[in-house]
Amino acid sequence: MPAPDAHHVPDPVTRHPQPPLPDQEQEHPGSTEEMDPRPDHGEDSYRGHEMLLDRAAVVTGGDSGIGRAVCLAFAREGADIVFTHLSEEADEAAETARLIREAGRKAVAVACDIREEEQCAALIDRAVSELGRVDILVNNAAYQMSQPDGIEAITTQQFDRVMKTNLYGMFWLTRKALSHMPRGGSVINTSSVQGYQPSPHLLDYAMTKSAIISFTHGLAQMVAQRGIRVNAVAPGPVWTPLIPATMPDTTKFGEKAPLGRPAQPAEMAPAYVFLASPQASYITGEIVNATGGTPLP
Repeated sequence: MPAPDAHHVPDPVTRHPQPPLPDQEQEHPGSTEEMDPRPDHGEDSYRGHEMLLDRAAVVTGGDSGIGRAVCLAFAREGADIVFTHLSEEADEAAETARLIREAGRKAVAVACDIREEEQCAALIDRAVSELGRVDILVNNAAYQMSQPDGIEAITTQQFDRVMKTNLYGMFWLTRKALSHMPRGGSVINTSSVQGYQPSPHLLDYAMTKSAIISFTHGLAQMVAQRGIRVNAVAPGPVWTPLIPATMPDTTKFGEKAPLGRPAQPAEMAPAYVFLASPQASYITGEIVNATGGTPLP
């Protein structure tokens, strides 16, 4: 058998930019267009195989980063998508919607603050109205803010925002969505390497990512007999607008990963596609670690 053509197999070390990255800083929530290098969401690389044909998906934080990459991949796999964005991120959301529609699928962008229970309920109601049901829920939206000066620098306001965005919103959305999710449905949460190996400057964020792991494990057992699977993805460092908007130094971002670089959002999306697909029908209560080689439990 002839050896594979190396020109068609990307090198995982060199396929995307490596540190040092340009030093850059943005106001939260950050802009994709202003990032250098610009994140890759799979626009030119992701090829669908109808793994999610005619499924109805809800994705939070779909305007940029991992969320946009997941929306693009889901659409190219055949899913219709309702996704959330912050009200100030309408332009970013419009680009995600364009990518979904370009794939021939329905896109519904909803400005939603998932820190508010009423808005979470309204989002699921909107999804059911637009798509008829919720087959897949991706709890991806998150907030972080680096505080290298210690716990004293974490204000109650910041702590409350992190907890409500990362945990309350996930809880409210999942609770509401389950009543509209048929057998074969899938809930996918976004945890993080921080859930296992917390960085001191991301103390409150890391707390939530650890809680998401427990939520995933527990809920998977709770709803297994309802024919609904619950899993999570734990990314390592990923080059998204949240990084220049919340981190004090971007030049070395991702250099400690064994692959020596941060991931691009496009490299996370296949994990979500797999977990949402019927091919993963016996996989529930699992955390897919996508860390660039950093070992996790």
